[in-house]
Amino acid sequence: MQKITVTISEACKLSGLGRSTIYKLFQSGDLTPRKCGSRTLILVKDLENYLNNLSVSDAA
Repeated sequence: MQKITVTISEACKLSGLGRSTIYKLFQSGDLTPRKCGSRTLILVKDLENYLNNLSVSDAA
């Protein structure tokens, strides 16, 4: 069974983004943090959607 949510640390590992970038994405509304008690979770599908919608670089 695959996870549907990840912690901020796990999101960093999965995406290659830094912790401060994840927090900036929360502030800009590009990612929505979910709270379960004191834990902050991110839906994997939201993270995937964000990454899939980034512009594609022409650099090789």
